[in-house]
Amino acid sequence: MMKIAFSPCPNDTFVFHAWVHGLLPGAPKLDVTYADIDITNNLAANPGGPDVLKISYAALPWVLSEYALLPCGGALGRGCGPLVLTRNNVSATKDPAILTGRRVAVPSERSTAYMLFRLWAAEQVPGGVGEIVVMPFQEIMPAVRDGAIDAGLVIHEARFTYPSYGLSLLTDLGSWWEGDANQPIPLGAIIAHRSLDLKSIAAWTRASVEYAWAHPEMSRDYIMQHAQEMDPIVAQAHIDLYVNEFTADLGELGYTAVTTLLSRASQVGLIPEFDLSLLRY
Repeated sequence: MMKIAFSPCPNDTFVFHAWVHGLLPGAPKLDVTYADIDITNNLAANPGGPDVLKISYAALPWVLSEYALLPCGGALGRGCGPLVLTRNNVSATKDPAILTGRRVAVPSERSTAYMLFRLWAAEQVPGGVGEIVVMPFQEIMPAVRDGAIDAGLVIHEARFTYPSYGLSLLTDLGSWWEGDANQPIPLGAIIAHRSLDLKSIAAWTRASVEYAWAHPEMSRDYIMQHAQEMDPIVAQAHIDLYVNEFTADLGELGYTAVTTLLSRASQVGLIPEFDLSLLRY
């Protein structure tokens, strides 16, 4: 049995539904851990982690000696980047300077979202932000709404639901990155331990994606079971946004986007230097 860890978010449960439920001939059974991205990032960095994981692209430099990036199953695209949110009465001017010295909640210190935020803030927030507080992504919007945090960096379905919390968009970091780098946004990566049959794991992952697209009705109950009381319409919008052509195959454009982001982050000291050739097995 193969151990795998990914989030309970609709895009991940959609992608892995067929494999989890034994619908792929020849694929091994899976022992699944459902966990927030901050947890899976740390699982990959510790000895004895799962065989296959979904982690942030930003966390790759710490794990590439043990794990390989698979060319499928992850989240990379356009119009799907993280958002910086504040309360409605704060961000009316859309001026990033309002974050100077403020407390900002982020979903993980090794998330792509936080990497993009740091690159953006270095250019846009004079004097820098204040305290960074790491919390599970589903707790960030309530914390901003209630005034416990000045601003929140949010991911996943928050893109569709933040107005219901009385929050306003300060900036869309995905739009900023796409305009600045002219590249799609690398968000979540699927990795597998280098000691395993990587080509087979990639093939099973791609087959699971293709099964999900061919039989979308088959995964709906499983998706909603793990979607944390999410509205079915929001869950479908989440899948439509994050599961795309790059999920089936990163391709040259996808690899270029990953290389561009991690190279820039390495140049300014946000991540350790690493051998870029390890991005391909």
